Amino acid sequence: MNQAEFYIYSPDGVISGIDTIQISGGEIDYEIPCHNEGTLVIIFPNFSQQPIFAEPGTSVTIKADASHLKELKVEGSEANELMNHFREMILNVSPPEMIKKAEIFIKDHPESIVSTYLVRTYFLDKSYPDYTKAAELLKQMEAAQPKNGYIKRMTISLQQLKNAKEQANLPHFTAYDTEGKMFASSTLSSAPYAVINVWTSSDFESQNLQRFLKSIQQKSQGKLKLMSICVDASKKDCQQTMKRDSINWPNICDQDMFDGKTIKTLGLTSLPGNLLLKDGKIIARDLKSQDLRDRLNKIFP
Repeated sequence: MNQAEFYIYSPDGVISGIDTIQISGGEIDYEIPCHNEGTLVIIFPNFSQQPIFAEPGTSVTIKADASHLKELKVEGSEANELMNHFREMILNVSPPEMIKKAEIFIKDHPESIVSTYLVRTYFLDKSYPDYTKAAELLKQMEAAQPKNGYIKRMTISLQQLKNAKEQANLPHFTAYDTEGKMFASSTLSSAPYAVINVWTSSDFESQNLQRFLKSIQQKSQGKLKLMSICVDASKKDCQQTMKRDSINWPNICDQDMFDGKTIKTLGLTSLPGNLLLKDGKIIARDLKSQDLRDRLNKIFP
């Protein structure tokens, strides 16, 4: 990959917001001021993610093949070497086995920043998160890293995520939409049915689902309310796509992609990502696109 543009963010505050990395001639040169140990997450064009662990005064070297991003190697610190080891452990195993190996790794290395990333990735940021296991592992890690404020914040946010599980009431939130208007969750909670949908202007399937939601809302005779969250890094891209497709319901695009406040409050972590509500209660979440279409077509034949 000689020319490309990636995005990078930090879940624990090494950098603020989303930054852009340019690849030129197959190489990356990225430098930031770093005062504390932390995590940088690279988002590739296919929306896969890989962590880089930063330390003050430390340089790292990244070696990767665009067709084998799971085999990425990062050299330059103990934490990155540990992550390299974990990548090798899960290279050819099934998703359930990955989760088992992540748990073993975390229990073996509760003092490592790598474990912080793995708890979030394998036990929280999932379609079906394991809150009980995450709480257990975070407790071990907090004992090993008592001064780590990010672990304490993760423990607090865990309760928010529990509030957005199936059969729970929709968590309260407010956010500004792409037109600068305040949107409140009560608009959705008071409707007979509602859908919250995650989409991006770079994903054709998620745009198709937006168009379907527009048509099914028209059939619903006012019984279906919609709100969408666009995970574009650029609000301008989001607005252009909305204008092209005549999308006129509230869309949230805070330009923080999957690290935005609203999307994290709702525990939505991927594409497709959605919540289906009935009378303010979450009756399904993270349905595949066709499954969501089928459910809504059954409700509004």
